[in-house]
Amino acid sequence: MTVSHGMAVIIMAGTVAYLALGVIGAGSLATYLAHRPFIVVALVTIISAVVALFTQGNLRSGDRGNRGNRWVLAAFGSLGLLNGWLPAYTDRIDVWTLGGKTVRWVGVVVFIAGTILRMWPVFVFGNRFSGLVAIQPRHRLVTTAIYGVIRHPSYCDLLTGSLGWSLAFCAEAGVLLTALTLLTALTLVPVLARIHDEEALLHSHFGAEYDAYRARTSRLIPGIY
Repeated sequence: MTVSHGMAVIIMAGTVAYLALGVIGAGSLATYLAHRPFIVVALVTIISAVVALFTQGNLRSGDRGNRGNRWVLAAFGSLGLLNGWLPAYTDRIDVWTLGGKTVRWVGVVVFIAGTILRMWPVFVFGNRFSGLVAIQPRHRLVTTAIYGVIRHPSYCDLLTGSLGWSLAFCAEAGVLLTALTLLTALTLVPVLARIHDEEALLHSHFGAEYDAYRARTSRLIPGIY
């Protein structure tokens, strides 16, 4: 493993908690395992966690950083745990559900896409990828691949990952929660606060180079936002 022991504990604990909430929401492990889409999203979650252990992602504060936004991590964690439980629960009690098997498998595909999107930046940045808003040693501005289109691909996982998970459970409530993640004051505040702080730090470090990059790319959704 190339991540630190502490980071490994965080990754595995978060994965176990997320999947456990899905099982609790579904009512039992037997009920959860009775649905193939649930099994697939669980396997994808576990595989991504194992892969993450072999990345160089970290929580280092680097040469320069912004400590004032670390409350955002708690907000993201709380929303993630709620999304782990709520879709499975509403699916079990058949409240605010939509579609059937096709919707579930569409959810699986979207969830896989979100997982890839989440892991991609970690491999692009290597040991310069930090869960904190910070300028790392020998930091350089990456403007190629997916970063040539959007500036914050990691945050797209807030949309694609949670949306895919919700659709796998046919959970309308989960879809609405995903929308709230981006569109309401409840969760827009932490997302935009984090993005704002990141962009302010990058502007202060890279100056005109970052301004030019920002002018030709979108924040999260290509051509829209």
